[in-house]
Amino acid sequence: MSNIEKLISIKTFTSEHHKGLISLIFVGNWIISKHQHFFKQYDITMQQFNILRILRGQHPKAASINMLKERMLDKMSDVSRLVERLRKAGLVERKSCELDRRAVDVIISPKGLQLLKTIDGEIGTLDDTLKSSLNEKEVVQLNKLLDKLLNGY
Repeated sequence: MSNIEKLISIKTFTSEHHKGLISLIFVGNWIISKHQHFFKQYDITMQQFNILRILRGQHPKAASINMLKERMLDKMSDVSRLVERLRKAGLVERKSCELDRRAVDVIISPKGLQLLKTIDGEIGTLDDTLKSSLNEKEVVQLNKLLDKLLNGY
């Protein structure tokens, strides 16, 4: 009996492809749960962290809401709402775009940069999720397989 069969109490799958999809969903949810727990200690969500990382990469330039949407890992996120929460926490600043007054530019604040610096010192613990189960060669193989899956995206 495989681990997925034990973990979700399923004795048979319709095919190996079905088993693979169920395993990916299960593992994805498990990893998301670990990330949510990690970021909770900093009083931010995974999506907010993603926005802060994007903004740090743009710094000192600002980013538009549309650019943030395009670069988000979670494409279903309401970026405007996330940015507003980050603004209220003092982690980002919003201002009207100089070229288009209807658009909003977002820039990471010094407080946001400091939070990321703090998180950078501890985020490596999330990598342990893979390091504890897979060696370097296996991770390279996993990355190639996931990349192959993403060709259909």
